[in-house]
Amino acid sequence: MVRLIMHGCNGKMGQVISSLVAADPEVEIVAGIDARDDGHNTYPVFAKLEDCSVEADCLIDFSTAAAVDHMLEVCVEKQLPCVVCTTGLSEEQLKKVQETSEKIAVLKSANMSLGINLLLKLLKEAAGVLAPAGFDMEIVEKHHNLKVDAPSGTAIALADSINEEFNNEYEYVYDRSARREKRPQKEIGISAVRGGTIVGDHDVIFAGADEVITFSHTAYSKAVFGKGAVQAAKFLAGKSAGLYNMSHVIDEQM
Repeated sequence: MVRLIMHGCNGKMGQVISSLVAADPEVEIVAGIDARDDGHNTYPVFAKLEDCSVEADCLIDFSTAAAVDHMLEVCVEKQLPCVVCTTGLSEEQLKKVQETSEKIAVLKSANMSLGINLLLKLLKEAAGVLAPAGFDMEIVEKHHNLKVDAPSGTAIALADSINEEFNNEYEYVYDRSARREKRPQKEIGISAVRGGTIVGDHDVIFAGADEVITFSHTAYSKAVFGKGAVQAAKFLAGKSAGLYNMSHVIDEQM
C-alpha cells in the first residue's frame, strides 16, 4: 500500500485524485494539505506541510505555483518524494525542481495524462520518418475559455518532443498574421483555441504531398490527469533521488 499526502487536497484536482484513490486498493491518502478545510475529507487535513506529522511514501502536488517553492523545501526536509503536477512554474521554479531532485525523487511532466506521454514517444518516431520526407508539422490545441495561458504547456511539450529528434533545428511559430511569405520548411506551427468547457484537445498534423497524418488526443475530463498522477506516485514511492517524468512511468509498464 502506497501512502500519499495530497498537497492542495481541496482544489478541483485534489478532490478528483481523492475520489480515484478511494477506489484504488493499492494506494491511500493518509493526509491532505490545504489552507482551507471544511472537514469533509476522510483523511486529516493540515494547513501547512511542515505541520503534518503523518508518515507517507510520496506527495502529489496539485496546488498553485506560489506554493510550490515552499512545498519542495519541506519535502527535502522530510525526505519525501513528490509528484509535481502544478503548472505555470517560472524558469526559476523549474530550476528549483531540478535542484530538489538532487536530494529527493521528483517527478515533473508538462501533462500527467498517460495518453499524452505515450503520444510524445510516438511523435518522435513519426517525425523522424515524415519530416525528412517533406511533411510540414502543425499543432492545434483547444482548451476551455478560463485557461489563461496560450499555447498550452502540453502543446509546447509536443513540439519539443518532435524538435528533439532534429537537435532543436525547428522554429516555433505562433502567429502568421503578420507574415507574407511561403511557409519555411523547418518550422512547427502552434495554434491555440479557447472556448466553452473543452478540457483539453491536441492535434499534431503531418501534412505532406497528397496525404495528411494526424495524431489526436482528447481529454474528456480532468480524471485523466488524476489517474496519471496516481500512477506516477506509485512509480515514485521508494525511488532514489533524481528527476523523473511520465515517460519513466510508461517505460516501467511496457
